[in-house]
Amino acid sequence: MTSEQVNFSANWNYPTAVRVGAGRIRELAGLCGQFGITKPLVVTDRGTAGLPFTAEIVTQLAQAGLGAALFDAVDSNPTVTNVEDGAVAFRQGGHDGVVALGGGSGLDAGKAIALYAGQDRPLRDFEDAGDNWLRVNEAGVSPVIAVPTTAGTGSEVGRASVITFPDTHEKKIIFHPKMLPVAVLSDPELTVGLPAGLTAATGLDAFTHCFEAYCAPGYHPMADGIALEGMRLIKEWLPVAYNEPGHIEARTHMLVAASMGATAFQKGLGAVHALSHPVGAFYGAHHGLANAVFLPFVMLRNRPAIEERMIRLGAFLGLENPGFDSVFEWVMDFRRQFDIPNTADVLGVREEDIPALATAAEADPSIGGNPCSISREGLADLFHKALAGDLSPA
Repeated sequence: MTSEQVNFSANWNYPTAVRVGAGRIRELAGLCGQFGITKPLVVTDRGTAGLPFTAEIVTQLAQAGLGAALFDAVDSNPTVTNVEDGAVAFRQGGHDGVVALGGGSGLDAGKAIALYAGQDRPLRDFEDAGDNWLRVNEAGVSPVIAVPTTAGTGSEVGRASVITFPDTHEKKIIFHPKMLPVAVLSDPELTVGLPAGLTAATGLDAFTHCFEAYCAPGYHPMADGIALEGMRLIKEWLPVAYNEPGHIEARTHMLVAASMGATAFQKGLGAVHALSHPVGAFYGAHHGLANAVFLPFVMLRNRPAIEERMIRLGAFLGLENPGFDSVFEWVMDFRRQFDIPNTADVLGVREEDIPALATAAEADPSIGGNPCSISREGLADLFHKALAGDLSPA
């Protein structure tokens, strides 16, 4: 039995209605009407709340006769408290839907608030484990319209939110099928002001989503195809968006690639995310940057399991002598364009925390999609290697 022989039996779900193009944010009020939202709560993070387009969006909704309000008490890694406070604002304001605005933080918080505001159980009860999603009172889940302002997480087409529980230093994935936004407005004009560093970090987050989904085991040719094209788009257009912030075509392609990454990773993620999630929970590190830092170390660890797939990926990306070595060298060169560091100290990782980080990584649901099994000791070794910048073969 070869590594490519799999069980040809699978369950697939694919995303929602997506409207892409410059200026399409002006369709938001009409979309609210289409889905019966008369009092939307606009949920975003504190940084996005201060940008001019946020006030313009709230004004647009008000001028359309919608009872809009803004909730911006969302951290860069949204916490359970953010969601609880947002749910209170949702209920007290008599809202009937959410406009989730921003990068991963605003989108994840908005979706979680739309779910949680109509529940009577603790948020932790809806963690993506076993059949926990069946605990959700579906009648209490409100519709979400997602408006991404970064091209990274792809949360706008996802059925889950990543929420931090600070008391236990854990990131939990909260999941329910009805968390999928009813519609997405991907307007590249909202992303042109993103600083170069965040453009790179979010873009490499999207690349990692595509890469890990492509490498995850299981039968899902649709996810594989979407992941491959997502990586090609990012290879071609992330450098343009990084160097020419106002380049609308590049920004459009990157928004689409981010949604493709999140669509593809319904197939699975892997050890990169298993390492990144606890680092975000422990130190508040930016998720996209963490993924970019850990990616090469995990690639080396997974080499025996992904070697054959790297031949196809290298060929699709147009690399010479396609194979693991050429893809790895290209990934390192690509990261170098954006000044991504090769050591995890930039994320706050400390030697004394590695045992706890490895324990959290082992418990992270993303590890289940890794193409080969990695023990807690193996995860600790990856943290040690990343902290030292040790890119020697695994």
